[in-house]
Amino acid sequence: MYLYMKNFQTRYGKGAVRLLCLSVFLLFTAYGFAQSGKSSTQLKKDKQKIENEIAQTQKLLKKTESNQKAAVQQAALLRQQIQNREKIITNLNSQIIQMEDEQEQNQQEISQLEKKLSYMKADYAQVVYNAYRNRRLMDKVTFILAADDFSQMFRRLRYYAIFSRNVREQAERITKTTGELTKKNEEIVVLKNDKLNTLSSKEQEIKNLEIDRRKKTQNAEKLKKESKKLNDDLKKQQQQRKNIEAAIQKAVKEEIARANAERERKAKAAKGKSSGTSTSTKPSTSGSTKPTATISLTPEEQTLNTSFINNKGRLPWPVAKGAKVSDFGSYPHPDVPSVQVDNHGIDIMVEAGTPARAVFEGVVTGVMNIMGTTVVMVRHGEYLTVYQNLSSANVKKGDKVSTKQTIGTVAKSSSSNTYELHFEIWKNDRYVNPNEWLARK
Repeated sequence: MYLYMKNFQTRYGKGAVRLLCLSVFLLFTAYGFAQSGKSSTQLKKDKQKIENEIAQTQKLLKKTESNQKAAVQQAALLRQQIQNREKIITNLNSQIIQMEDEQEQNQQEISQLEKKLSYMKADYAQVVYNAYRNRRLMDKVTFILAADDFSQMFRRLRYYAIFSRNVREQAERITKTTGELTKKNEEIVVLKNDKLNTLSSKEQEIKNLEIDRRKKTQNAEKLKKESKKLNDDLKKQQQQRKNIEAAIQKAVKEEIARANAERERKAKAAKGKSSGTSTSTKPSTSGSTKPTATISLTPEEQTLNTSFINNKGRLPWPVAKGAKVSDFGSYPHPDVPSVQVDNHGIDIMVEAGTPARAVFEGVVTGVMNIMGTTVVMVRHGEYLTVYQNLSSANVKKGDKVSTKQTIGTVAKSSSSNTYELHFEIWKNDRYVNPNEWLARK
């Protein structure tokens, strides 16, 4: 590289070397700027996504303000709202930092472009000045005709052509660089305005965050005053949930036993028909070494099962819009610590009339009415998705459903007067954490 630059300098001069180095620098600077621009676009997309969630949560919060039974749901919504506010403030901070970096890069590029323009103008001025001084000695026609032979005349013609082209190209480069400089200055102005707007948005989000935190504190104080009543209500809900879970688990085991028995009968009949004699089929031992009942899958069901597993972490939510108000697992209730939550799924609060939708293609294996609530179960091979607290079902047992197909309408919860969907995922007759399967919001 050193030898190349040395030869380049010998051939074209130091000024050309400076211009070459400057061009390489600007090339890499432009590449870095393009990469940061991609991140900026992603940050804006993330911000829009969070803002949509905030708007949805805010809408649900307004519906709980006058609902005396929804204090616990309101507390959960406020927790989620505060988390979203913190996320958007972090996002805005990242945007501001990036704008400052872009602004600094632009300032550096402007400085380099100004130097480049200065060199180019100085070189161009020198060429024009020398041409003016030697205008008599360098009369083109005289100079060409004074050649000793045809070969020299050709070289002199070629010299004038190259000289004229270089002067023209230098003028074009000066015009182009001037335009780039103007564009960069305009970008600086836009960045400054965007930064001011982003700072203003950040200040507003901080104010909103403080308002939500005060509401959360007031809500917590209210819950403490009514802790005994809430304790009783939550325990009652927990017991009702356990009764529903027991009924679902019984239905799941019966479905697994029925499906296995049917497949065993068909396999036995097919084997007897092919051999022409009556033969006995060994009983399935798939469940004998495992603590859970397992279903024997057909090749078609195995393909569906594999496809379901491959979509882990990418499944759509069972409702298009909503806010999670109760999470999976066993833990002390965040608002009433004396109550232990034992949730086998997640609870999503929605607006009235919200449709529940299948998270993946499969077959409806059950539509049940348990303790006044409609439950739909959809099988995806070994896996089962369960949709509880529906007011009505749009499907019946045996129906094939596709991803995001409406299967029912979310009902109002009698305990809170809010519309909530309880969603679970089972593998055979054991539940799994839905958060690991659903796409992140």
